[in-house]
Amino acid sequence: MATRNDLANAIRALAMDAVQKANSGHPGAPMGMAEIAEELWNHHLSHNPNNPKWANRDRFVLSNGHGSMLIYSLLHLTGYNLPMSEIQSFRQLHSKCAGHPEYGYAPGVETTTGPLGQGIANGVGFAMAEKLLAEQFNKPGHAIVDHDTYVFLGDGCMMEGVSHEACALAGTWGLGKLTAFWDDNGISIDGHIEGWYTDDTAKRFESYGWHVQSVDGHDVAAIGKAIAAAKKVTDKPSLICCKTIIGKGSPNKSGSHDCHGSALGEAEVAATRAAIGWNHAPFEIPADVYAGWDAKAKGAAAEAAWNTKFAAYKTAFPAEAAEFTRRMAGDLPANWTSATDAFIAATNEKAEGISTRKASQNAITALAPILPEFLGGSADLTGSNLTSCSSFVHVDGKKPGNYISYGVREFGMAAIMNGMALHGGLLPFGGTFHQFTDYMRNGMRMSALMHQRVVYVLTHDSIGQGEDGPTHQPVETTSGLRYIPRMDVWRPGSATETAVAWVAAVEKKDGPASLVLSRQNVSGLKHDAKDFAAIRRGGYVLSEVAGAQITLIGTGSELEIAVKAAAELNAAGVKTRVVSMPSTNVFDRQDQAYKDSVLTKGGKRVSIEAGITDFWRKYVGLDGASVGIDTFGESAPGGALYKHFGFTVENLVAVAKSVL
Repeated sequence: MATRNDLANAIRALAMDAVQKANSGHPGAPMGMAEIAEELWNHHLSHNPNNPKWANRDRFVLSNGHGSMLIYSLLHLTGYNLPMSEIQSFRQLHSKCAGHPEYGYAPGVETTTGPLGQGIANGVGFAMAEKLLAEQFNKPGHAIVDHDTYVFLGDGCMMEGVSHEACALAGTWGLGKLTAFWDDNGISIDGHIEGWYTDDTAKRFESYGWHVQSVDGHDVAAIGKAIAAAKKVTDKPSLICCKTIIGKGSPNKSGSHDCHGSALGEAEVAATRAAIGWNHAPFEIPADVYAGWDAKAKGAAAEAAWNTKFAAYKTAFPAEAAEFTRRMAGDLPANWTSATDAFIAATNEKAEGISTRKASQNAITALAPILPEFLGGSADLTGSNLTSCSSFVHVDGKKPGNYISYGVREFGMAAIMNGMALHGGLLPFGGTFHQFTDYMRNGMRMSALMHQRVVYVLTHDSIGQGEDGPTHQPVETTSGLRYIPRMDVWRPGSATETAVAWVAAVEKKDGPASLVLSRQNVSGLKHDAKDFAAIRRGGYVLSEVAGAQITLIGTGSELEIAVKAAAELNAAGVKTRVVSMPSTNVFDRQDQAYKDSVLTKGGKRVSIEAGITDFWRKYVGLDGASVGIDTFGESAPGGALYKHFGFTVENLVAVAKSVL
């Protein structure tokens, strides 16, 4: 029968063998955290390798994702569908064992990690989702949402600013079912960290409102007691500071950065085998070690017990059970299409000349009663982003709700929302000023990388933002977001386009959407009913003219300028059509015949957007022109800036004539 030391050494062996075979990777963290992992996964973690998506499983996050062979070893050993052939192809093309854990590849990987600090922030999102769903669905005697979130993190995660943002909120929210294990090994890529990381981490987390303990990270009994103590503290998240030796077991490289981010080398691998008493060939795991790790029977029993509990819940509360099932599946309500069609039609009938941020708030107000999974929020800009509505209940400290004031924490907000979306059962959206997406851009990129439905509400979209000046005026930001694969960027030019954009963002299940919205009013444009479906295609013909000589392409606030310029050009005998392009990403996915019908061949094209011009070259061509801004803005009222930088009917008419 395998000893617990044997079980931990299996992790060390797989980690050093896989990294050595790939000649690439990070063996140090898996080798140093082997005992912590064995204690947690074999004695505390509730999970089912037979069903990695079981709704009430505990969530595990490897925030120090460079140590990916740790989670791959655990998944393989405990019985997930991750065969040894995948371990042997670690970091190779199409392997499920990617260089950093990637959601959707290896079964059991809950989130993509690697950009340090975001994993712990995702973990905060997982734990917050559990708390909010428990509040919404649990009934006396029927706790169907009742699971823990565990996170491993390293010094790099602690240093990244996003961990400060998210962990402070975790304390404020009292996330008692979140337990984090800090791999306190004192090493990062540059070596011993005393020269750049001397924080009193324990006191830092205590100041956040966390329950903090310190243990020897190689003492399984001490680790077990710390986990048990953490679970008894139900009103605070817990941090277990685990003093470890990086690369433990390696005779010549443990305790140094030499084993952090590179293979040990054949000689050191052999020496490590001898030192830890692992007398087995590379990638060979003895049967008794597999038996000691196998979690399939225990996991099946845990899920079966929960299924029995859920069946009783379903009998007692059939409507709630059906709603829980729908939301965890990510399905939309049965009345979604009829309700949203009516909302879009009503919005168009009003044809209000309002800002698109206000039109967005109207959409949120209309959608909230339809979508109980809606979880709104803003990074301290609720009154400016207009992201709340009267039906929302605001989260207040440890009191649950469905609207979150994240404070001035844009990056933390994005990463937490990713965790909530990954957990399931919630549809998070969060707002900030469009310019400050630069702070949270990597979190937005991770939403897209992981195919997660997160909606970003980004207001004050251009130089039209006005008096706050160039620090707050995005000129390159919209185009930059458009280049993120799988991110749909919407910049609507009317209240109706805003309504359609919101509906499309909610319906998009395979990635995030960014709604880029104005502070300034746009025209009260009333669309033909046929436009509703066309808007959903990202770009469409707003006004057609037979034998057109030129096409004006407008988006956002500048659509109104294009419409007025076209009227002037047509009156002057220049046949001009107008194309509205609220989402270039969506338009680019349309079939070629449709795109050709919108951007007809033969005529010249001119685009207008209060942003950089280079982005529009693929739409206007080399013989077209773009009215835009390729410098920073200025501090002045928005109307004055539009005139100063040439966003006027007169200038657009002149540019259009110049290309003919």
